[in-house]
Amino acid sequence: MIRAHRNHPGYWAFALHRLSGVLLALFLPAHFLVLGLAVEEAALDSFLSWSDAPLAKLAEGGLVVLLAVHLTGGMRLLALEFLPWSDHQKSLIALATGLALAAGGLFLLSAG
Repeated sequence: MIRAHRNHPGYWAFALHRLSGVLLALFLPAHFLVLGLAVEEAALDSFLSWSDAPLAKLAEGGLVVLLAVHLTGGMRLLALEFLPWSDHQKSLIALATGLALAAGGLFLLSAG
């Protein structure tokens, strides 16, 4: 049973922002590990050749979407905090979601 407050777009915007932050935090150790491979040129070249695979490109697109979702969710929170309250919150949530998905889609189109 979904409670009424959990069916509000603001709740889902909060949940997406929180989930994207957690997933980005989980990504960081892997990112630092790959950056550590730069010390050994052969290891880095091996990883970079793997990163040309279609699945890796799809994962990069997912990363861009996560970054865009987290960025637009954060901008929405800043607007809530510093701008006067308005009745257009659902529109701001829809705009933030649309911008995040558009950024990910543009990245995937340009990566192909």
